[in-house]
Amino acid sequence: MTATTTAPVATTPVRTVRQPSGRLRAWATRAPLLPALIFMIVVTQLPFVATVVISFFDWNSLYPKARHFTGVDNYQDVLTDADLRHSVWTTILLTVTVVLVSLVLGLLLALLLDRRFKGRGVVRTLLIAPFLVVPVAAALLWKHVLYNPEYGLLNGLLHYVGGPQPDWISNTPLLAVEASLVWQWTPFMMLILLAGLQSRDQQQMEAARVDGASDWQIFRYLTLPHLRRYLELGALLGSIYIVQNFDAVFTITSGGLGTANLPYTVYQSFYQAHENGLASAAGVLVVIGSIIIATFALRVVSSLFREEAGRA
Repeated sequence: MTATTTAPVATTPVRTVRQPSGRLRAWATRAPLLPALIFMIVVTQLPFVATVVISFFDWNSLYPKARHFTGVDNYQDVLTDADLRHSVWTTILLTVTVVLVSLVLGLLLALLLDRRFKGRGVVRTLLIAPFLVVPVAAALLWKHVLYNPEYGLLNGLLHYVGGPQPDWISNTPLLAVEASLVWQWTPFMMLILLAGLQSRDQQQMEAARVDGASDWQIFRYLTLPHLRRYLELGALLGSIYIVQNFDAVFTITSGGLGTANLPYTVYQSFYQAHENGLASAAGVLVVIGSIIIATFALRVVSSLFREEAGRA
């Protein structure tokens, strides 16, 4: 009997592939965003930090060597000075009026465009157009084409019907600024509310009509509660922009006749009075107010996204 021997089989070692760690994958995902993040920090955050630092100094650009640290005195001046307090009140009044009127008009236009009718696309385009106009151009349009007491369209219409010929900017300066801003921001509110109207549950609407509900009842008990988040979003986003509005006030009234809001007061303090510290303190307060409003706006947007995800 012969013994058989088997040759050993050569085995190749198995190489284990190391998976990248979670931290490494996270950095690989975020790396393409780093240039944009660095650019944003350099362009926005560093100037804001410099503004905060300057706000603690008594710094007049005409006397740069006389600057000295004053702590929170500039903030106290902003909050206690009569002119600055008036500009804060004007900013609040301007913002509240423009936002509320724009929301009401935007809701009416959104309800109109939610219906099907011939030429709806053309009407929608025409209604959106004011929001696409450059703010300075829109303010110049209202100042010269509409408000001018000699050749303006408003006085031309009043002259045609035998009415008075008022000087709109001199007689009602704040109302003149508010009207131009309402004209420009109503399309923005309309777009937000129209999106809300088109996201309604149509089966629920049809069920309400079958049960005999009138159009007013459907609007009051179904449409309006559904639009609450969209109304909040429009009000918050509109407030963020209108609080910082400078173009209309500067172009139409040049801040005169009691229309100077806080951004225009910052401009006056910085470029006319050369008070860098005082202007920086007022600017920081504007930014803080805008951040507070933006925080609520982001919460509303997040809740809207969660509601839409829940429906999906």
